[in-house]
Amino acid sequence: MKIALTIAGSDSGGGAGIQADLKTFNQFKVFGTSVITAITAQNTKGVRVVHPVPPEIVRAQLEALAEDLPPAGFKTGMLATSELVRMVAGAVTEFDWPNYVCDPVMVATSGDRLLDADAEAVMRENLVPLATLVTPNLDEAGILTGTDPRDPESMERAGLRLLELGTGAALVKGGHLAGDEVTDVLVTAGGVRNYRHPRINTRSTHGTGCTLSAAITAGLAAGRDLESAVTAGLDFVFRAIKSAPALGAGRGPLDHTVRAG
Repeated sequence: MKIALTIAGSDSGGGAGIQADLKTFNQFKVFGTSVITAITAQNTKGVRVVHPVPPEIVRAQLEALAEDLPPAGFKTGMLATSELVRMVAGAVTEFDWPNYVCDPVMVATSGDRLLDADAEAVMRENLVPLATLVTPNLDEAGILTGTDPRDPESMERAGLRLLELGTGAALVKGGHLAGDEVTDVLVTAGGVRNYRHPRINTRSTHGTGCTLSAAITAGLAAGRDLESAVTAGLDFVFRAIKSAPALGAGRGPLDHTVRAG
């Protein structure tokens, strides 16, 4: 069995972060390990408190896995502070694990900020160039590239800019686009692919980005090529949203029990 690692924050509501990642890894039949970077108090209505884990504790978690359970694919999610971004970037370089998916978590779906403003440049300069794939939403792509992607054409330009910054590929997510259709744009050195699907009218969208990056990570860890992993990940998230259980009074979680393709 292949090992997949998530380096991210903990979500007490269970819909995003470490919890969503491990549930997703399980559906894709890879063994999930985790490094917790922050503890949050949150539910479907929003984030109440974010408590970053001390860097030395994050480092100790990474070292423990490097020693005994190195991953075949791994992802980063919420890193919270510039200090943690730098430390994780150093560990990624040092341990040289394959198949790195960078989900540049900056702002929660609820609007709550999950990354210090001064950490944005550190992520752009230190983490993005190390990634096999970066998976920003529209706002995150704009912050990382200094652009304002609001349609598939400008999303493609943002993706190309991310390649210029050093990432291997970029999946710019279009969940915040206006209209009845959602377009996600995959940009690689070999070309561009647009993924289109109908918008689902639901408030159960908490943890979509975490779930997608985890599904892609699991696919890469299991030996899929990048485009196949992205395709399977997007399909999993679409079906998980479609069958979401409508829990909580706010933006509810997805259905992480759907079958992985």
